[in-house]
Amino acid sequence: MATIHTVRGPMRTTALLFAAFITLSTAAGAQSAPRGAASTTGPVARFDWYAYSGHDSVYDAHPAGKGEYLNPIFSGFYPDPAIKRVGNDYYYISSTFAYFPGIPIFRSKDLVNWTQIGNVIHRPEQLKFDSLGMSRGVFAPTINFHDGTFYVLNTCVDCGGNYLVTATNPAGPWSNPTWIPEVGGIDPSIFFDDDGKTYVINNDEPIGGSTYQGHRAIWIREFDVAAKKVKGQPTQIINAGVDITQKPIWIEGPHIYKINGKYYLSCAEGGTAVDHRQVVFRADNVLGPYTPAPAPINPILTQRLLDPKRPFPITSSGHADFLQTQNGEWWGIFLATRPYDDDYYNTGRETFLLPLEWKDGWPTFIAGREPIPYAVKKPNLPAQPAPAIPTHGNFAVREEFNGSTLAPYWMMLRTPHEKWYTLGGGALTMRARPDDLAGKGQPSFVGRRQQHMKASFSTAMHFTPAKDGDRAGLVAFQSELFFYAMTVTLADGKPVIQVERRSGANDTPTVIASKPLGAVGAGAPIYLKIDADGPRYDFSFATQRNKWQPVLENADGKMLSTKGAGGAGANFTGVVVGMYAHAAP
Repeated sequence: MATIHTVRGPMRTTALLFAAFITLSTAAGAQSAPRGAASTTGPVARFDWYAYSGHDSVYDAHPAGKGEYLNPIFSGFYPDPAIKRVGNDYYYISSTFAYFPGIPIFRSKDLVNWTQIGNVIHRPEQLKFDSLGMSRGVFAPTINFHDGTFYVLNTCVDCGGNYLVTATNPAGPWSNPTWIPEVGGIDPSIFFDDDGKTYVINNDEPIGGSTYQGHRAIWIREFDVAAKKVKGQPTQIINAGVDITQKPIWIEGPHIYKINGKYYLSCAEGGTAVDHRQVVFRADNVLGPYTPAPAPINPILTQRLLDPKRPFPITSSGHADFLQTQNGEWWGIFLATRPYDDDYYNTGRETFLLPLEWKDGWPTFIAGREPIPYAVKKPNLPAQPAPAIPTHGNFAVREEFNGSTLAPYWMMLRTPHEKWYTLGGGALTMRARPDDLAGKGQPSFVGRRQQHMKASFSTAMHFTPAKDGDRAGLVAFQSELFFYAMTVTLADGKPVIQVERRSGANDTPTVIASKPLGAVGAGAPIYLKIDADGPRYDFSFATQRNKWQPVLENADGKMLSTKGAGGAGANFTGVVVGMYAHAAP
């Protein structure tokens, strides 16, 4: 049975999502606005609550038994995971690309139950995602800890390159970026050796340049932590991957671990689609030479050789990070996907957890080449209560908007530069602005991830359009090129509820369904609901609670999938469903 969680004010006392907007003293210089109203001019949309529920049949077929947990541990759009243990606490981060705030950070004591404590990119002046496509921005981040300081290395693609941010408290505040211009490519990580030296490892072009599409290398160079600068010259430690004669592609996501005097380098290989895999190398010296683990140990994790028609498939596994618990066990996290049909998935790349074992001196995921299990025995760690906001399994969450800040899982499109929303009176109020979903600006949009194949999103909205073109409602958003928007607007001066669709770069947002709104009682809300079921999306509304009327049924959801919206090589996000308000210019 799904668990229902109501989000109330006390839960948000630690939320850092939009802290830059809450005080005038913030370094972001964000504009303030009157409490209880987003603007004194122009149309505003008020949302009284937002409800999400998800129920995937796989959890009925593969329930968690006593002492077990369910994969994925982070369902929905949580790709490129990284993890770090500090004492008895575990910290997790993942990619968010051009969404703001960026790089969510979670804490756990048992590797299964996770609570979001903030976001690493939580102030507008840290990074600018202006004019970026939604799959640009912050790629795979890595996290480490040394001498009381947390370090996150990351790449801001098309917005600055590789950078370092630090914090003494993982909940924040996090520093402004220190740019590392000498380090090119993507996926930087930091390694603290036990001799006092520090190194940065990254993916970049190989010596002499790429000789085929996807030919990359792994580089290492010494790093001065105090000065936050590189030292000396870089060394190429991996060219192409495990076996260059096979022309492996996209070696990336490097992590170095020192274990029993040996240096282990673990990387993703094969691209982030169905050929994705995790490989491992070993050396006696941090600068190499690195020798790959022999077959059949390498790859230590992959699903590419399995029957794609198997029940409830999990595919595209890789981009792993692993650690040893305080009790001596080895565990690893990695991304993978759950397609509903022929590599179509709308939930994006998700985060899974599996144990590792050691074979002949090499770490390898248990059952790394067998179908990834949904129900797995829990780590030998102290039991921890389930979090207020679940991250996996079937669940329902209802947001009441009665706190002073938004919960940290809410996301906006690109970096905000003005205050266009407020919380007050038990509602989220958003000012309608000219930036729209189909552009690369910063629309009035606040959304949360779709975390199940079968999911429902609903809200209660108050909105009166002032003129044709003003609109507000609920949006299923994949990118500025692929989305559905169900909004209240005017058509020939009369209120209607309509569904717009954009389905590619050569398409413009087009109204594909419309219904007269009819009479709405004074002060009464308009109820909006989007239901997803694999490749199907249904859009409905009500002027009386729970008396739903369809606006559009059986809409094509495959266009919102990774494959339908450009493929895994170009589209890195999952569906985000959120509240939206737009003002006609």
